[in-house]
Amino acid sequence: MQHTFDVLVLGSGAAGLSLALRLPEKLSIAVICKDVLHENSTNYAQGGIAAVLENDDSFASHIQDTLIAGAGLCDPAAVKFTVENAPESIQWLIGLGINFTRGDDNNYHLTREGGHSHRRIIHSADSTGRDLEETLVRATKNRSNISIFENHVAIDLYQRDGRCLGAYIYNEAEDCVDAFSAGKTVIATGGASRVYLYSSNPSVTSGDGIAMGYRAGCQVENLEFNQFHPTCLYHPQAGASLITEAMRGEGAQLKLPDGTRFMPAFDERAELAPRDIVARAIDHEIKRLGIRHVWLDISHKPAEFIKGHFPGIYQKCLDLGIDITSEPIPVVPAAHYTCGGLKVDLNGRTCIDSLYAIGEASCTGLHGANRLASNSLLECLVFGASAARHMLAAGIDRPQRLVPPWDDSRVEKAREEVLLLHNWEEIRRIMWNYVGIVRSFERLRRARNRIDMLKTEIQDYYSRHRVNRNFIELRHLIVVAELIVDAAMKRDKSVGLHYNIDCPA
Repeated sequence: MQHTFDVLVLGSGAAGLSLALRLPEKLSIAVICKDVLHENSTNYAQGGIAAVLENDDSFASHIQDTLIAGAGLCDPAAVKFTVENAPESIQWLIGLGINFTRGDDNNYHLTREGGHSHRRIIHSADSTGRDLEETLVRATKNRSNISIFENHVAIDLYQRDGRCLGAYIYNEAEDCVDAFSAGKTVIATGGASRVYLYSSNPSVTSGDGIAMGYRAGCQVENLEFNQFHPTCLYHPQAGASLITEAMRGEGAQLKLPDGTRFMPAFDERAELAPRDIVARAIDHEIKRLGIRHVWLDISHKPAEFIKGHFPGIYQKCLDLGIDITSEPIPVVPAAHYTCGGLKVDLNGRTCIDSLYAIGEASCTGLHGANRLASNSLLECLVFGASAARHMLAAGIDRPQRLVPPWDDSRVEKAREEVLLLHNWEEIRRIMWNYVGIVRSFERLRRARNRIDMLKTEIQDYYSRHRVNRNFIELRHLIVVAELIVDAAMKRDKSVGLHYNIDCPA
């Protein structure tokens, strides 16, 4: 089927929906959702959004904290641009009706997270992402010019004469591939943390946009910097359950099985050190002691304080038999955030005409070698707005040439679906074992050799079979795995999130 829109947005998280809502209602906009509308990383974000909102804080301080966390590899212009546009983004959300948490004085409650020198994290209890997504979804559904396509999986971009004209999208319900043509195309598909065996992210984060952009000719940058969240709930029934960094910001302590703290021995900031330091410290202690997890303890705080600040985590843990008001939480690190991606400018533009990338799929230069906590949702909002402004200033003209119909000559349906699942698990296990929190050149070489073998199998499969969701994701995943490994092998110093035991810091 052929579809034509003014703007095609691949992704329904904070980046994609905020861009769609910033555009005027006279434009026709398609939002492609890989799953249902709200199933994305934004919906699972807990902590909050960093922004300078009080007089005792400053842009200079937020900029400095971001640069320090990024280990000297941030783009200062991108940091300055993001920080200075933060307050407007927050006011825009408030105008949409988001329910940020207020304190006893009825002012917005600001918390502090690791790496921040001030309390500047505005939040909705411990479920900021869910409230943000609900606010954006509600506003989107009230816009008649925005068409939502759920359970549609992006396969490839289509370009001609250096201009992106749209994309091929797999329609899961109809089991067919549709051609979407648009004047402007936006990659807002999120990150690639599901390339790892253990992740805090939903299953949709398989690096789709990064892989599609790279195959189309986009530049990629900083993909060796994968952030592992230090504290994910360790429980067989927990799934991808994050324990927000805000809990450490409010005084939670990391402890060994005997109850002793260990973070002060690794960094003077202890539990408030940047995430890469905390994750490596936990990984070190787990391997040193041969234990499965460490403990995160906030039980020394009043029970009402814990329930009031972290109601979602309290209930989640209680459902699993853990009362966090009286006992510690078992936690382990897990892949959480992709700091690199498709290289873009301050307007979210890639090197391909009419193609933008925003949110976690992009690399704006904001994060450098390590993302400062709660700068990610902020980046989605700021660059969603800047990309929308640039589109309008540049003019949005529907392409004269439409995306041609999909070549459906590969008619053989998959008979061995189990092989795809085995390939998927193998890639993720390779990445976890060899390209995880701690790396070496030998581990990276082993990962590259195995990825090459899997890539050949996947390409052969693609040449003969009809596509389906599992295979499309697998095809994206192998590209992202390869890019991460190659980037890590080229980085000859340990910096930020890239820690190679063979390289000096």
